[in-house]
Amino acid sequence: MSLGFSERKALINNLAVNISISRQCELLGVSRSTYYYESVKDYEEDNSLKRKIDEIYLKHPFYGSRRISDNLKTHGSNTGRYKVRRLMREMGIEAIYPQKRVNCKTEGHKVYPYLLNNLDIYRSDLVWCSDISYIPLKNGTAYLTVVMDWYSRYIVSWELSMSQDSSFCSTALKTALSKGKPVIFNTDQGSQYTSKDFTGILKDNAIWISMSGKGRAFDNIMIERLWRTVKYEEVYLTEYKNYFAAYDALDKYFEYYNNERRHSSLSKRTPREVYFSNRNKKIDVA
Repeated sequence: MSLGFSERKALINNLAVNISISRQCELLGVSRSTYYYESVKDYEEDNSLKRKIDEIYLKHPFYGSRRISDNLKTHGSNTGRYKVRRLMREMGIEAIYPQKRVNCKTEGHKVYPYLLNNLDIYRSDLVWCSDISYIPLKNGTAYLTVVMDWYSRYIVSWELSMSQDSSFCSTALKTALSKGKPVIFNTDQGSQYTSKDFTGILKDNAIWISMSGKGRAFDNIMIERLWRTVKYEEVYLTEYKNYFAAYDALDKYFEYYNNERRHSSLSKRTPREVYFSNRNKKIDVA
């Protein structure tokens, strides 16, 4: 039985690791230019879909792949659930909903309890928090992490990475700790934050570790609000050509966010004003 073009194209890169793309195209009767053109086209389509998925997820973080797929169809995109699920996995996002709590099985990773229930967060440097968010690029994907003071919304540090490994989160944490130190540090249960490298830095600095419950959207609510602000005021208004363009734009935005953007929840003050005017209050954590 002869294979169609799409079936032959799908075999490329799945034949053998020691055969070049050029040779695979030759063996399968697929033009190299056509293969690369179709690959770039698919890549661009995936990036466009990721952007739409990100916007839907930002509004409805409890939507899973099925509901996001249905939502895409109302906007003219007939994308199946399984493709949406794959793209969400690449973006590092998943639906927020209550799940059965299980122990983190990754070697060297430990999940810590949530410490912020009923805690009066009344001053700067009492609680810091961190999270990761997907940033679309014209020809790729980047990941943004921030370390934020919960009380003032002040961005203490941030990092942009082309991968989701834990190193850029640890770098952001180290940078933040060169400027100050919280009593409690809150994150989700992602592998970047449960890694020995990340939690080890917190332990070495005698910082209490707090982790949001699995599927609990409001446990790290300040970061969720920040992502909406960053996306609607900066990311969705710009098409970043590459990593460096995104980095420069985000650097300018966070300067504006910290020093000029006034928040109604902060009595019309900027995060910087609130952060530095409340660092010397006496800390009382029971």
